[in-house]
Amino acid sequence: MTKSPKAIGSKQVTDDALRSIFGRSKVVIGVVHLAPLPGAPRYDGEAVETIYQRGLDDAKAYLDGGCDGVIVENHGDVPFAKPDDIGPETSAYMSVVSDRIRRELGRPVGINVLANASIPALSIASASGASFVRVNQWANAYVANEGFIEGEAARAMRFRSRLRANGIRIFADAHVKHGAHAIVGDRPVEEQVKDLVFFDADAVIATGQRTGHAADLDYIRMIKEAAGLPTLVGSGVGPDNANDILDIVDGVIVASSLKHDGVWWNQVDPQRVKAFIGGLKR
Repeated sequence: MTKSPKAIGSKQVTDDALRSIFGRSKVVIGVVHLAPLPGAPRYDGEAVETIYQRGLDDAKAYLDGGCDGVIVENHGDVPFAKPDDIGPETSAYMSVVSDRIRRELGRPVGINVLANASIPALSIASASGASFVRVNQWANAYVANEGFIEGEAARAMRFRSRLRANGIRIFADAHVKHGAHAIVGDRPVEEQVKDLVFFDADAVIATGQRTGHAADLDYIRMIKEAAGLPTLVGSGVGPDNANDILDIVDGVIVASSLKHDGVWWNQVDPQRVKAFIGGLKR
């Protein structure tokens, strides 16, 4: 008897991850860039309660302004460490702030641990009740600011299974920013996107070259068509291009353009958030 595709392990898309988490498509997700955490080079001894409150304030500004959810990210921990070099303290502090955001604001929360740390991200998500994690290199490999970075899918999916946390969704970047992809340059980007699907990602993220850099619309369209999954744009989204981008994809991940003075390390500007959401044609 011939086995069905599901029986031999082929990817079966049974639902839309964005609708499952947020109850809609065309979502807007704000990024909570945490201040440097204890253990990071730029941490200067600031009280952890102050760090937690800043994260909560930023999340509240996004959500009160009309965003659908947030991603909590250790973006202040520059320079970022490779996955195996990230200490347990990072997971501990991020778990606390993520749990507070979810409990106090009652909206979907995602986790991204830089750089490419899927195991800590899943640990934090499981501990804090977060709905999804973002993983910048899910399949294949590339050379990032941190050095050679390999895909995390095999380790992450086994770890998620051990936690009995299969409800935590995987948002995977395609041809991610801040790196060189020459090592896989002999394969079309479309094929690399399909690798994410084959390795059971739930949503695909297209980006530009760096934080705050907007990807070309034709490039975004190519990623969306290749993915066949809910697709988001994760860099360079602002008031001037958001509607054009949302005409193509299912959601946007936004941060820099909604900060005071449009600078990523500043706190979220509630007025910018409200103006941004008010200008959308969702």
